[in-house]
Amino acid sequence: MGEQMRLQGKTALVTGGASGFGAGIAKKFAAEGARVMVADLNLAEAKTIAAKIGGAAQLCDVSHADSVEEMKVEALKTFGSLDILVNNAGATHLPMALEDVGLEDFEKVFGVNVKSVYLTAKAFIPHFKSNRAGVVLNVASTGGVSPRPRLTWYNASKGWMITATKGMAVELAPFGIRVNAINPVAGETPLLKSFMGEDTPEMRRKFLSTIPIGRFSTPEDMGNAACFLCSDEASMITGVAMEVDGGRCI
Repeated sequence: MGEQMRLQGKTALVTGGASGFGAGIAKKFAAEGARVMVADLNLAEAKTIAAKIGGAAQLCDVSHADSVEEMKVEALKTFGSLDILVNNAGATHLPMALEDVGLEDFEKVFGVNVKSVYLTAKAFIPHFKSNRAGVVLNVASTGGVSPRPRLTWYNASKGWMITATKGMAVELAPFGIRVNAINPVAGETPLLKSFMGEDTPEMRRKFLSTIPIGRFSTPEDMGNAACFLCSDEASMITGVAMEVDGGRCI
């Protein structure tokens, strides 16, 4: 008999699951026995990842209520019940002086990083409450703990996400629902270039010099951390925002 897989028999939904950290989380969850729905704005990429892991794909704009509601209906139709919700979809603005960030960019960051957590909670928390079980994982950022300059509104959105995680955790614990966050440092994802402003060897060196372990976060790092926090091994852990950052926040 092989070792029991950590998420055997569980169902999971990962937003922004078509690339970067989200894809890493979706792949790890599937490898550990979960059935996964990969939700993303990019349906073609979501289908590619879903096909690789034997999961389902769903088009979703997490900043729009109707789209999130549709995702809920599809997830419950596909799985019957949902055990794990991962709010991974994220957006940033380019590094610039805080007063120069345009309203459209600010609203995109707010919609994808803040409003989405509210919308997915409205969609799925009643389901989790009726099951008296469920796990929510929010993918925040080291920027929400130790902000870098010129990414102020992005950092603020992730700080909001961390506070929301803790608030949700204390409110939902009596219903058997756990809520945690992970804080990655910049990683090899589609957002890396946006954080740095330009992807040059000099810029990479500058970024890496702030990470004691000396490398970027990888999708695998996030998958491993997410898998633990969403598994029954972490049944006593709720309300944490776990840094997966190679020591960046120390």
